[in-house]
Amino acid sequence: MDAQIGVAKVAKYAVDESGDTVELIERPNGGLSAVLADGQRSGRSARIISNIVARKAISLLGEGIRDGAAARAAHDYLRTHRRGQVSAELQIVSIDLQTLTLVISRNTHCAAYVVSGGECRALDASSQPIGLYAHTRPVIEEIALQPGTYAVATSDGVCSAGRRRGLAMDVAALLPAWTADGPGAQALADAILERALELDERRPTDDTSVIVVAVLESDAPEPRVRRLSAVFPL
Repeated sequence: MDAQIGVAKVAKYAVDESGDTVELIERPNGGLSAVLADGQRSGRSARIISNIVARKAISLLGEGIRDGAAARAAHDYLRTHRRGQVSAELQIVSIDLQTLTLVISRNTHCAAYVVSGGECRALDASSQPIGLYAHTRPVIEEIALQPGTYAVATSDGVCSAGRRRGLAMDVAALLPAWTADGPGAQALADAILERALELDERRPTDDTSVIVVAVLESDAPEPRVRRLSAVFPL
């Protein structure tokens, strides 16, 4: 099997700096984690908050801390640092090779999605943003690793895409068709972002980020090569 992570993101229209931060890290006990932090509001102030949250979560994951504990620690840190006056939404999607599971941790109002066996399931259990309330915990879902599995996490720019025109971004309805041919993680992330931009007439009403984690069949020869790439505008 191959594990792939694809990320696509864009800032709110007419705002120079995105309030979303996405970070990736290799887990010390095997696997990969992707962290998506969405700071309160937008622009530079939101970016500062999302950076604080993402850095804290990433540093703990890199030390071998489990996802749920890392999310709770990021909450405690933000709440202490900003005295409970600032919030952020936090999602962690991990491929954990110790447990051979896909782990999705959510502190967000946005649903995450899992596609397996051609069927899509929305992970939309109610969860609170971090930074405000004393006993905030993430909602965690674990799925066994198997080829053909996709996990999708998005920020609220996807959730709200098209809303000002009376339209809706129905990710759950689109994913089974989009994943039928087994696209790579980056191709799927690009497709979801593109659809959100179309609904907003290419003027996104909020910072918009997409993370896709895919577990796919692989027949790559030895040695198995790991690759990581990034493309961003200057």
